[in-house]
Amino acid sequence: MKGRDGILAIDAGTSSTRAAVVTADGLVSCLQRRALTTHSPRSGVVEQDADQIWQRTLAVCRATLQQADQKGLQVRAIGLSTQRASAVLWDTVSGEPLVPVLAWQDSRHAADLAALAPRWDPCLRLHLGRPAGSRSPYLWAAQLLRSHPRVARAWERGRLGFGSIDTWLLWQLSGRRLLATSATNATACNAYVLDRHAYALDWLEALGFPVALLPALYQDADDYGSSDAGLTGVALPIRACAGDQLAAAIGLGCLEAGQALCQHGTGSFIDVLIGTRAALGGASQSDGSGVVVTARRRDHVSHFALESYCATTGAALNWACQRQHWFPNARCLLALAASVSSSGGVSFIPALAGVQAPLRHSAARAALQGLSLATSRADIAHALVEGIAQTVAASLSANADQAGLPVTQMMSGGTLAGSDLLLQLQADLSGVPTCRTHQSAHASLRGIAYLAGSHGLLWDDLPLACARTRLQAVFQPRIDAAERSCRRSLWQARLYAELEHVRQQNAY
Repeated sequence: MKGRDGILAIDAGTSSTRAAVVTADGLVSCLQRRALTTHSPRSGVVEQDADQIWQRTLAVCRATLQQADQKGLQVRAIGLSTQRASAVLWDTVSGEPLVPVLAWQDSRHAADLAALAPRWDPCLRLHLGRPAGSRSPYLWAAQLLRSHPRVARAWERGRLGFGSIDTWLLWQLSGRRLLATSATNATACNAYVLDRHAYALDWLEALGFPVALLPALYQDADDYGSSDAGLTGVALPIRACAGDQLAAAIGLGCLEAGQALCQHGTGSFIDVLIGTRAALGGASQSDGSGVVVTARRRDHVSHFALESYCATTGAALNWACQRQHWFPNARCLLALAASVSSSGGVSFIPALAGVQAPLRHSAARAALQGLSLATSRADIAHALVEGIAQTVAASLSANADQAGLPVTQMMSGGTLAGSDLLLQLQADLSGVPTCRTHQSAHASLRGIAYLAGSHGLLWDDLPLACARTRLQAVFQPRIDAAERSCRRSLWQARLYAELEHVRQQNAY
C-alpha cells in the first residue's frame, strides 16, 4: 500500500548530512541530521573530511531506517542529494581518502584558471554554459597527481578513485562497486557538455586531467543499482542522484520555464528555469554572473536553469555566531534582526569567499559598513540578513534579464527560508512575491524522493509528485519601486567601493 511506502531521501550538504523518509503524501518524517565540519586553513582554501561525510551519512541513514521500521513504513528506494562541485580523491582498495575534500567554496586555483580564461572562456560558455571560473576539481586532481606522492602512487597502481561527493557516496553505498556521477553534479564540476550529456575532453586535456579517472555519467533519475545490504540492512534500489540545489527545485515544485527559486544553505543559490534548450548562444554569453546548469535529466531529456549564487550566506551567519561570538546562534540572530525595522544604516556584503553575484570577483572579501557609536547588535543582525536578501535580489534580477523571461514569483527553501524577515526583505528588494512551502527546510529531501519515486514507485510522474507540495506563506513586496531602487543602489555602491578597495590593494 503506497500510503505506508516511502523513499529514503539522503541530503549530504556542506554543513550537515541528513536522511529522512518521504511518503506518498509528500511529507518528510524520520528525519536524522549530523553536522559536518569545514576547514579553511588559509585564505581561498576550503576543505572537508571525506570519511566524516561518509560515516555521518551512513549513521543518519541507519537511524532513519530504524525509525521507519518502528513506524511500520516500507522503504522502497533511495534518492541521494549532495553538495555540488566538491571533490574527493581516494584509494579504491583501502577506501581511504588520500587528501582533504576540495570544497565548492575553494578558490585556490583562481589564478591558474584566470590564465586559461582568455583562450578558453568563449568555448566553455558556448558548450558548458559557464566560464573557467575560480575552482576546478579536475585541475585540483591533475596538480595532485604530479605533486602528492600518495595520490601519484595510487594512480600508478590503478587504485585511485576520483569524483564529487555524489560519486564518493554512491561508491560507498553500492558496496564499493559503482563509480558514477549525475548530470546535475557533473555540470557543476565544469567539464560537462550540456546539450550532449558528455564530458568536454579537450578542456580536460588542457587541465592535465586523465580521462581514465572520470566517473561514468548517469541521468539524475536513473538505475544506480542497489545499496549494499550490509550497510542498509536490506538491498535498496538507488533510483535518483542529484545536486542539492536542483533537488530542492523539484521539492519546491519548480519544473517549468520561468519559475524561480532561492535555496538557502551554507550559500544561497538562485535559479531561473529556462526549459529544455540550454540557450548556450544567448544567456551564457552575457557578462552577467549567471551560469547555465542542468536542472534535471530523466528519460534522456535535460532541463536547464540559469543560476547564480553567493557562497557564504548561511555560512556568514554561522561565522558571526561561532567564530565572532556576536550572537548565541543563528536562531537568536534572526530573532534579534526581526526586532528592529531597519539596520540603522549598516550594510553587509556576504563575500567571505569572494563575490559571485551580481558579478564575479574571487579576491573580494566581506564587508560590514556604516557602523557608528549608535549601532546596536540588533542593527548588525538586521544588516546581516538584509545583505543576504540584497544578494538574492541582485542575482534574481541578473538571471531574469539573462534568461529573457519574466519572473512572477520566487520559491524559497532551506533552513533560512523559515525567517519571515529574510523572505519579506527578498520580496521587497526584488519586487517579486516570495513563497514558502510547508516543510521548506526539507525541500532537497522531498525533491530527491520525488525524482526517485516518480516512475510509478510512489507517484506516476513528476508533476503529480510535485502537486503534493503545499504553500505555507506568500510574502508580497511592501515598498514602492523608488524606495527599492534607492536601497539596492546604495548597497551596490558599497559593493563596488569594496571591489575598488580590493583592486587598489592588489595594485601594490
